[in-house]
Amino acid sequence: MRPANLVIIMSDEHHPRAMGVAGHPLAITPHLDRLAARGLRFEAAYCNSPICVPSRASFATGRYVHELGMWDNAIAYDGSIPGWGHALQQSGHRVDAIGKLHYRRAEDPTGFDHQYQPMHIYGGHGMVWGALRDGKADFTERAHVMLNPIGPGTSKYNIYDDRIASEAERWLAQRAGEATERPWVLFVGFVAPHFPLTVPQHLLDLYPTQNMPAPRLHPSRGHPRHPWLEAQHRMHPVDDALDEDGRRLATACYLGLCTWVDAQVGRIVDALAATGLAETTRVIYTSDHGDNIGARGMWGKSTHYDDAVGVPMLIAGPDIAAERVCATPVSLIDLAPTILAAVGENPDAWNGTVPGRSLFEIADAPFDPERTVFSEYHAFASPSAAFMLRNGRYKYNYYVGYQPELFDLSQDPNEERNLAADPAHAHIVARLDHQLRQLLDPEATDARAKADQAALIERFGGPAKALHIGAPGATPAPV
Repeated sequence: MRPANLVIIMSDEHHPRAMGVAGHPLAITPHLDRLAARGLRFEAAYCNSPICVPSRASFATGRYVHELGMWDNAIAYDGSIPGWGHALQQSGHRVDAIGKLHYRRAEDPTGFDHQYQPMHIYGGHGMVWGALRDGKADFTERAHVMLNPIGPGTSKYNIYDDRIASEAERWLAQRAGEATERPWVLFVGFVAPHFPLTVPQHLLDLYPTQNMPAPRLHPSRGHPRHPWLEAQHRMHPVDDALDEDGRRLATACYLGLCTWVDAQVGRIVDALAATGLAETTRVIYTSDHGDNIGARGMWGKSTHYDDAVGVPMLIAGPDIAAERVCATPVSLIDLAPTILAAVGENPDAWNGTVPGRSLFEIADAPFDPERTVFSEYHAFASPSAAFMLRNGRYKYNYYVGYQPELFDLSQDPNEERNLAADPAHAHIVARLDHQLRQLLDPEATDARAKADQAALIERFGGPAKALHIGAPGATPAPV
């Protein structure tokens, strides 16, 4: 593969199947669909922690959250652990960022030459109150903030995303015709379709509320939540504030925001064509995690069901064959070696111990039934650590102190039937549980995360004070 420039586009909270090309019956995403048609789509792509800040730390470094100790939205990437950006800088590549990164602060050496319109965690300390995991904190008030407002309008996030797309268009125009010794890398971070679920009216009109499906597996229709999920819901009962009409409106707004971010991606792809850079530039599109969109009565991220832990993953550009789909499981940590390979660097040279592999290598090989991807959650509203392994057709969710889950995704893509207690699948559970414990000690890792979080709370003055430190809802957009 010849070296080429690279644009990495990362949205926030994009459900892996909320694209036309992924088979969603309602999502209108023409630009992403065309991007996928020009190149490669990974249909089993995952984040490594289904919440913003830890997921982005794994993306930046190619390492798992438990290796980094960046457990939640109050412990952000600060550049102290080298990442792919540092490796590219050391090799002489220009590496710039536009938009949402959600690292600690712009002044940190996180591997970018320039940051334009950056968005980082609130105040450099983030969501301190989310580190309260002793089960005593009441997050009910914040639960009401999460989806308020819902409906037509223009949010500050929409305005910010528009600025980011404009900044990216200007940046690409400046690169047109510019002579460079080595390919450059541009990261572009959008906020949509992250809540608040406010979307311009012309996009909401594409999704009539009466046509929206009711959320899958909803408890109001008799579906029992897993006990770990039920404990999470009790701490942060977002869905309780919605009736059926509200859930359908929320779904319509979410899909409208998917169409919104699709349009911003289209602006970047169009700018590449207009500047003559399309023939020398590859594009990667992904997200930091997905969104439950009301399934099981849950909204936002923070679960290990595919709705929230899955992400879209598209690659197009020079030397990428069109209309290819790869079924081998991959995750965001695979992007570190992929980015290096894309610009002509040895993906193993900077740090051969990272667990990811280049997506180009994975896609060029036959389907790998033995490849396993891993995710973990130690953050907001969780009663204990949760871990996920995706291996071939099976998905294994392990919860410290709770019964596990096993799903056969080839037969049950919506994860409706837990097979963990089925004697016929006992050998699968045993194999995946052994694989998990080869990677880490779940109980010890849970204890370490909680100890680190308790120490953080004490540094901020104890639980009573920490409960009020951090933005009450999502991180505010930069002014």
